[in-house]
Amino acid sequence: MTSTDALILGLSADLAPVRRRSVRCEVGALIVLAAGELALILMAGGMRPDMGEVILSPFMAWKIGGLALLAGVSCAVALRSFAPPAASRRELAFAFALAVLVMVAGVVVTNSAESGQLLIERLAPARGLRCAIAIVVLSLPLMSLLAVLMRRAAPVHPKRSALATGLAAATCGALVFTVCCPANDPLYIAVWYAVGIAAVAAAARWLLPRRFRL
Repeated sequence: MTSTDALILGLSADLAPVRRRSVRCEVGALIVLAAGELALILMAGGMRPDMGEVILSPFMAWKIGGLALLAGVSCAVALRSFAPPAASRRELAFAFALAVLVMVAGVVVTNSAESGQLLIERLAPARGLRCAIAIVVLSLPLMSLLAVLMRRAAPVHPKRSALATGLAAATCGALVFTVCCPANDPLYIAVWYAVGIAAVAAAARWLLPRRFRL
């Protein structure tokens, strides 16, 4: 046995088998966690009282459908970024471009009854800030789960993966929040949901590479 063989044998002697990733299990865990948050909101009576009346409206179709599409794409990008061969900057850019498109589409394709009000009245900063904070709070458990999955994997570009993780967690949190958000103004939704999502994505980009040994 050569010295090189002995060195390799010594370095690998204490290594334990690595459990292979299961994307299905990871997706399932995300769905279960998001469903659990939704169930807690419903059990606490947090669903907006007129949901039965507005659920089929074009506004809610944009609000729920757009966020569901964005959450699905963002989660796919985040989970793909955890694998060594996949760290595409284009996929991350596409996810953020889609986020902007979804938010802008609400202002364009829906009719707002509040369009005649002053801008400050439509934005309602005090209420909007509470909505953004609620999205952040709902995103934290999802971001924690994704951070664990990220740590167990082998991302080639941790900073990109962290940013994708934040976007995925934030859009899932925003999707869950739609069941209790009473706002109907698409401008309000576009602005304050974007604030909440951007805050989570920025926090993940700053925090995860610093706090986790990836």
